Formats: sequence, structure tokens, C-alpha cells
Amino acid sequence: MSLIIVESPTKARTFNAILKDKDYYVFATMGHIRDLPSNKLSVDYKKDFLPNYSIIKNKEAVVEELKQLASKNKEIIFATDPDREGESISYHVAYLLGLIEEKWPQIKIKNNLKLKRIVFHEITEEALMEALRKPDTIRMDLVKAQQARRILDRIVGYELSPLLWKKMGKYWLSAGRVQTVALRLMVEREKEIAAFKSEEYYQIFGLFGKSSELKAKLVKKDNVPYEQKFSLDLFASTYTYTKTTISKISIAKIMSDLKGETYTVSDLTETVQNRFPPPPFTTSLLQQEGFQKHGFSSKMTMRLAQDLYERGLISYHRTDSFNLSAQFLTKVKSYIEKNYGPDYSLSEPRGFKTKSKMAQEAHEAIRPTKLDEEPHDLELDKKITSNHKKLYKLIFERAIATQMKEAKIRLIKLIILGSKGYEFQADMQNVVFDGFLRIANPEFSAKNKGQSPFKKGDVVELGNLEQIESLTKAPPRYNEASLIKILEEKGIGRPSTYAPIISLIQEKNYVEKENKYFKPTTLGQVISDYLSGAFPDIFDLNFTAGMEEKLDALAEGKADLIKILSDFNVPFQKELETRKEDKKFIDVEEKVDEKCPKCGSSLVVRFSKFGKFLACSNYPTCKFTKSFLHIVPDKFCPKDNGRIVMRFTKSKRKFFGCENYPKCDYSSWKLAEPVKPVPPKA
Repeated sequence: MSLIIVESPTKARTFNAILKDKDYYVFATMGHIRDLPSNKLSVDYKKDFLPNYSIIKNKEAVVEELKQLASKNKEIIFATDPDREGESISYHVAYLLGLIEEKWPQIKIKNNLKLKRIVFHEITEEALMEALRKPDTIRMDLVKAQQARRILDRIVGYELSPLLWKKMGKYWLSAGRVQTVALRLMVEREKEIAAFKSEEYYQIFGLFGKSSELKAKLVKKDNVPYEQKFSLDLFASTYTYTKTTISKISIAKIMSDLKGETYTVSDLTETVQNRFPPPPFTTSLLQQEGFQKHGFSSKMTMRLAQDLYERGLISYHRTDSFNLSAQFLTKVKSYIEKNYGPDYSLSEPRGFKTKSKMAQEAHEAIRPTKLDEEPHDLELDKKITSNHKKLYKLIFERAIATQMKEAKIRLIKLIILGSKGYEFQADMQNVVFDGFLRIANPEFSAKNKGQSPFKKGDVVELGNLEQIESLTKAPPRYNEASLIKILEEKGIGRPSTYAPIISLIQEKNYVEKENKYFKPTTLGQVISDYLSGAFPDIFDLNFTAGMEEKLDALAEGKADLIKILSDFNVPFQKELETRKEDKKFIDVEEKVDEKCPKCGSSLVVRFSKFGKFLACSNYPTCKFTKSFLHIVPDKFCPKDNGRIVMRFTKSKRKFFGCENYPKCDYSSWKLAEPVKPVPPKA
């Protein structure tokens, strides 16, 4: 019999269902079983950064069971996930079973006959049996890359966090190599928003025809465009916005002129444009789409995808490649022809080029493993929820759409010219052939059936005018989707690290969510400003991206582990010593318009690991504190008229409740009504 080692019970159950009646025993490690202890640095600088690994607490029984099973089986097959974390789990288990000789930084496999490693990107019978027929060995370059990241992050976290504790007197703060850069993106964006000066401008629309059936926008006067584009160079990107030259002063004259005009359709053009499907999902694209379509956090998307993968429904979900296997492409062509007809099928498969410099092209994009398991066929149970079904539907339809014919869209541009030189423009479109939109966006065809009610040369009547007052908008705050997008564009972190990074900076109260957008707290701003000022190289976007490239080179066997660690640590330690000599204390607080009920001093908002709280500014003379309530303006409790406050569950999910809790137990996931207080009964 052969022992197969996987990470999770769900994966083990899927393996057992595939391998039933075969000579294999599948065992789940329940994740990592060996790691750096959390109570100390556990990295020896004097011995080439030797990591001091130990068995994770409560995993001793798992290790003992593994050792017993290993002694009874002729071969041990490691079937952990095909990424660096999966390779690392296999490595540590193999070490504990005595199959690996570890003389840091050199690693040697003792028994190549007993130790086998299988790699696959989907959990199906075909993929698993193929992998078992062609076993390999543990890929040590991937292990080294994972260890280098783990050691780097440990050095930064365990050296900088105590510095923050001393600077701010808060012993729960943490800093991280990638975490702090992600926080800095949000903090710098908040500064850019504050610095942006909004300007007022107007837009004018004309309703033309006897029934005002055509709405067109005023775009020019005497061939001079009203709309102007402006670009701002931001910390991590360029922001472009538009405004018109129509001001509060000039709009009255323009409106007066327009009413006395005679209008003619001066131009009418129609062009047919091909619209191609987006690429298949990578990890980051799936996280972005999960948020945009269903409001899923990146953490939730990854958890749902992990479940779908372990159930054998999708290919491996940690990937940055757009590749699709030849086998899948053959199956999807048949599926499209059967379900949509030959007109929707491609003669040759469509490929996509990735823009990511770090993409691992040997991997596949995320796709369904079984095209006969359609989203509506997915049965819900305790393990597979409606959210699993929503994410599976996104993956299923996106993968199929990539191999469908492009859509053909007719674009109609109509120009209406007035006798005084004012020019209006109307844009319409209709679908000539829906192609991939048939599955990707079936509502698009119904919504886009625009036709021009006029032809070139027609004299048209102006029915009415609409003016819209607008303000130029500052660059938007980041949400989960846009933050992940910029992290990937800049090469910060890896797709698999985005979810834990975003979760951590929220748990530490460095940022808050406001209408699904991230807003840094005062605490987050102070930490970001201090660390980016004290360690400008480490928390620079280009430096962090460059480190990712070095780790990727290490994974490919093209770099030296110790050199990477040393090149980082030597200047870091030098800067660290300089910063330790600075004894200046940083106090973090927010002002509020409220007085202390005990001594009359001003109250301030302070931070703890549990979140914000109100405290007396006269501390330690006065030690008054109370909970900080996020008051929602103009919202009142339907039970007792108390003000509605925003609260958060332990998992950071937002809900609304009465400020008089626990006397009043009202709570709701949505904002309470009515807007105005209910008058008391007579």
C-alpha cells in the first residue's frame, strides 16, 4: 500500500472517492505542521539566517500518526497543492518522517525510492491517475523561495513591531514587508483625496424630436470642445478626470442661445466593432470579480474557491496564468457547439497574453473541471452554499466565454448642428451578433437596441434642455478590487497573499471600510507615515516589487537564497539601529467634540487591539473611558428612537444597532428606518 499525504480533509475525501478499491491510503495533515515559533525571532543571523522550525502546537499527535503510517507503507506520495506553500508542507512532513537531510542551507533527499511527489492542477480521476503514473520529487527551489519569503517577513515583522510598540506604547501593533506597503497605498491615496480641489462645472443635454425621443449632449461650439481632460500624477498611478468649460456664469447665455437655434443632423455614422471576451480568471481577477459582482471579500473568495477546488469542481485557484489546457479547449469547443451552435464556436482556440512579469506560464487559469457539472446542477448542502454556487457560476461562464466568437456591435454616432455653431452628439449601439455575450452578459443585447430616429440632413426640433451641475471628483479610495488590481500591477506580493494582507490591516484597525471603500484610520496613517519615512527603501513600491522578482528567480533556481537575505538584512539592520536611538514618542489620537463627564476635559479617540474607544484627554489624572460609537447621521431606532450606530461582528462584518444596547436589542444588516424620530405616544 502507498500513503498519500494531502493538506485538508475535504481533499482527502475527494481523493478517496476517486481512488476507492485501489491500493492507497490518504491522510490529511490539516495544513502546516512545522513552522517558525511565534514567541521569538527564530532566525539565526550568525548562521546564514538558519530558521529554527518547530512542530506547531497541537500537531504532535498528527506527526506521530504520520510516522506510524509511513513505517507501514512502501512509498509516501506527497499530493499537496502545486504552489510554494504546498511544496513547503510536503518538505516539512518529509523532514519529520526522516526522508530529508537538512544541513542549512543545503537540503538533500535521503530516499528517492520511498519519497514521491505528484503535481496536478485539478482534482479529477484523469488528472490524479496521470500524476500517479509520473511521480516526481519535492521541488526544492520552490521550498527555498517559500522559506526566503517566510524569513524576510519574520525579520521585518519581529524587528519593526517592537520598534512601533516603543514609539507608540501599543504592544499589539505589527509591521510587515508587504502589509505596510499595502497600507501606504491607502494612506497616500487619502492624502491625494484631501489635496484635490473640486471645481464646479455644467453639462447640457438636448431632447430632440417632436416626442423628445433623442437625448444628445452639447459637446462643441464653433468646433471647440467644451470637455477638457486633466491628468494628475499620483503615488502609485495617474488619475484622469474631465470637466467642461461651461460655468455658472456662462450657462445662462448658452441656454438662451440654444433655445433660439435651428438644428440639422449634420452627420450620421455607423461602424461595426468587434468586442472580444476578457481572459480567463487568474487569482487576482477572480478576487476582483467576486467583489464587483457579489461583494465578496478577497478572503471569502479564496475560501470559496479552495472548497470548490478540493471538491474537484475547478482547477487550482492560485495562479497568475491565462493558459488553458488542450484537453479543456477540446471539451469546451464541443460544449459551445452543442449548447449554442457552430456559429458561436472558434475554428482555432483563443489565447491570451498576460501583462504580469511574474506569471508562471506552466500553470493554468482557473476553470471548471467538468463541463457537464453546470452551475444550476450544483447541489447545495452544508458544505456547498449559495455563495459557492455564485462563484462557480462566475468561473464556469468566464472560462467558456473565452472560447466563444467575438461579439459584433454596431456603433451609431449622430451629430446635430445648430445655426449658431452649437454641436450636440448622441451615441447609440446595437448588437449585430452577441457571440460570447450570449453567456457572459445575456442582458446586453436587450439593453442595446439603439437606432437613430433621424437620418443625415433632417431638420430636427429641440423639445427641451436639461442642465446638470457637477463637481470634479477626487481620485477614489481603494476597495478590495482596485487595491488588488494595483498590487498586481505594481508587482507587490503574490496573488495568494492579497487576502491575508487585506484582512490583517483591517484586524489591526489600520483601515476601516466605508461604503465598501477602505479609509485609513488615524492610527494607520501615523504608522504608514512613520515607517515609510524611517525606512524609505523597504517600503518603496519598486523595492518591494524587486524583492518579489528575486523570490521568483529563486523559485526558478536562478538566485542564491543567502545572498537575497543578506542583501536585504545588512542595510535594514543598520537603519534599524539608527531608528532605535530616536526616543521620540508618537501619541495617536483623534479629536471629538465631546466633554468628559467626570472632569470636563475634552474626550479623544484612542486605539486598542479591539478597536477605537473614547478616553479623557486628562489621562492619567482622569481615567474615564467609554466605547466609541459610529453614529449614523439622521437614522433612528424604530423601537425606542435611539440613534442608530454602526457596529462590527468579530469577523469585521458591519451591522447597525441601537445606541441604547443592551436595553434595546434592535439590530439590522441594513440601515434602520425611519429617517426621522418617531414622535412619542400621547
